[in-house]
Formats: sequence, C-alpha cells, structure tokens
Amino acid sequence: MPVDRLLPSPEAEQLLALTRDIADKELETRVTECEATDTFPEGAFEVLGQAGLLGLPYPSRYGGGDQPYEVYLQVLEELGARWAAFAVAVSVHGLSCFALAHFGTDEQKDRWLPGMVGGELVGAYSLSEPQAGSDAAALTCKAERTPDGYRLNGTKAWITNGGRADFYSLFARTGPGGSSGISCFLVPDGTAGLSFGRPERKMGLRGIPTTTAHYDDALVEADRLIGAEGQGLSIAFSALDSGRLGIAAIATGLAQRALNEAVAYAKERRTFGQAIIDHQGLGFLLADMAAAVDSARATYLHAARRRDLGRPYRREASVAKLICTDAAMAVTTNAVQVLGGYGYTEDFPLERYMREAKVMQIFEGTNQIQRLVIARDLARQAR
Repeated sequence: MPVDRLLPSPEAEQLLALTRDIADKELETRVTECEATDTFPEGAFEVLGQAGLLGLPYPSRYGGGDQPYEVYLQVLEELGARWAAFAVAVSVHGLSCFALAHFGTDEQKDRWLPGMVGGELVGAYSLSEPQAGSDAAALTCKAERTPDGYRLNGTKAWITNGGRADFYSLFARTGPGGSSGISCFLVPDGTAGLSFGRPERKMGLRGIPTTTAHYDDALVEADRLIGAEGQGLSIAFSALDSGRLGIAAIATGLAQRALNEAVAYAKERRTFGQAIIDHQGLGFLLADMAAAVDSARATYLHAARRRDLGRPYRREASVAKLICTDAAMAVTTNAVQVLGGYGYTEDFPLERYMREAKVMQIFEGTNQIQRLVIARDLARQAR
C-alpha cells in the first residue's frame, strides 16, 4: 500500500520515487541475509550518496540537496519501511554531520562537509558513555589541551556505525564537571589511540554495528574542535532534536510496513468462510493500527515543518519521537498477533519488525526522557 504523501514540490516527488526505487533494489534484496548474519551492507551508503539522498537537508554549496527537513524525513521513512537498521545508520550519519554543518567554521565545512554529505565519509555520533546515557552532563571522557591540539582519554558507548565510520562526532570534557565543561570534536577514524570493542549482540538492528570506543591518549589537532570550548552539550542537544525526528520517521516507516504485511495477510487468510479482515474484531484491530501510523506521520511532519520555518521545535520533536516509536511498538506487536503462529516464526518478517521497534523507544533519548522534556516545557509555559 503506497503512502499518499502531500509533498511540497515536484522535485520532492521525484526524490521520493528515486528513494523507493533504490530502497527496493539495494535494501529490500539484502536485508534478510544481512540481518541474519550480522553483516554490514557494503556499498549501500555510497549508492545513496551518489544519488544525493544523504545530504538532502544540507546546502548545495557542500553537495547537499537544499531540501526541507520534511522531505528528508520522508526519505528516511521509506528507507525504514525496507530496512530499519540501515535507515537508523543513515539517520545517525546525518546526526553526526549536524555539529559541523551548524557550528563549524567556513574553513572546516569546506574541508570536510562535502565528503560527509556525499557519502564518501560515513559518520557516527559519540555522546553516551557506560555511566552516562540519559544524563549526558555526567560524561567523563576527557579532552586535555596540548601544544598541538587535544589529548583524548575515556570510553564511549552505544555507537551506531562504530568501527565502520570514517569520523566520529565526539563529546568530551574540557572543563570542570557539569554541562558547561563539555566540547565537541570531529575525530577521524584511524586516529592513534582510538580502538573499538566487540559489536554488541542486539535483539534487533543486527546489520549495523553498535560498539564501544576507547580513547587512550588519542591526539587530535586543534582544528578538530567544533564550536567553542564548553559549547558541546548545547551542540549535542540541538543535534538530538533533529535526530529524534529521524528516528520518529523511521519508526513510522517500520510501522507502515508492518501494517501493510498484516493487511495483506488478513485479506488472504480465511476462517469460518471469509477473509479474516472481514471479521469485525480483527478489522477493528487493523483500523487502530492504521490510525496509529497516520497519527505518527502527522506528528513528525508537524515538527519538521516547524523546523523548516525556523520556529522552536524541541518539544514537538520529543512528542514526535514519543508518539511514533510507541506507535511502532504497538503496531508491530499487533501485526504479529494478526498473523498468529506464523507471525512468531522467522519465515515471516513480522517478528523482526517487532524486535526492531523496541530499541526505538530507547535510543536518541528514552521515551521517559521525552516525557520529561515535554513536562518541563509545559511547566515553563505555565510560569
């Protein structure tokens, strides 16, 4: 069931058509094997980069597409409907470009951004630590000034694309404890003293590695600092507002795919002389699933359009991340129920969709953190 989208331009229509074509050929044909064998999709990033899909929201000066965020997010949704893990990797790549694109100097952007948005350089976002997840201000990875730059020491955790990325948007402590002592660095892969742990053995999203990173007297040049010293946490949170919208869009694509699979099965499966979709109890379940998917899409698009207009959208991004990922969990769970015993087997993809949906309620800020962001905004407005 193709999504009837309201897109802002004919160019956007063409971009979505191109995305569907590439996703069907490059992702749909590889997802089952790569997820079963924990295999990274070699060459897929380059294909998207050459098609201009990785840099859609970035300026054309750097090889980007000058597209509104609402278009980019719908591209992510289409990718998520084919392969959630790869779509997450693409979203994280975009997240890792954010600091440079929005806080870097012109010289830094001219030097690195074209390769990043063009897909030649794959990125990773490195904020969390083993003891600092939701409480990002508690991070302890240190960056100490040297005559030539900075010396990095510490451990980072839960890095999507870890060990595979060409650069890492790293947040490390350059000052005293607290939120004001954190800075942002662009660390290239291959830096002496940077190593990675064994990829995590995950419930889902197995085709893309998630690792720890260890910095042991790793040296980076001074021009690898993005923004000013002490500005890191505000950069990180600004990036996460956009990143949460990426996850919201991917979760919506995953939910849409699960709904499609459930409807297709319900039209073919017959009990008591009729298709099970015609049984009211199951038809109402599918109707609730469809309503959840449509509501999720409307929620993330509302936040994206605020972003495109330059209006505040932090609360809306948290609402979108919360609504879309909760919807994905509910819809994929119910899709398994529609297929009954078949839904619980690996012969059908619904069990994978359900496993993939769970982590979306956790990363880019747990849904409990999203509720905290929303509640604080309500309190602020009530003052």
